[in-house]
Amino acid sequence: MQHAPNPSAFQQHAAAWRARAIAALHSNSSLSVRLARYNSAMARARSLEAQEVANA
Repeated sequence: MQHAPNPSAFQQHAAAWRARAIAALHSNSSLSVRLARYNSAMARARSLEAQEVANA
């Protein structure tokens, strides 16, 4: 029997990815690299948020 994931765990994980996305914008890299890292991290955060809604 599998347990349902903890909803707050999804929220915390998504918040961590959003923070990582913001940090990517402030990194010392080229604009294209910063944007790619930001978009990747935000896509991950949105995916986690969607999983939270689907499991609610």
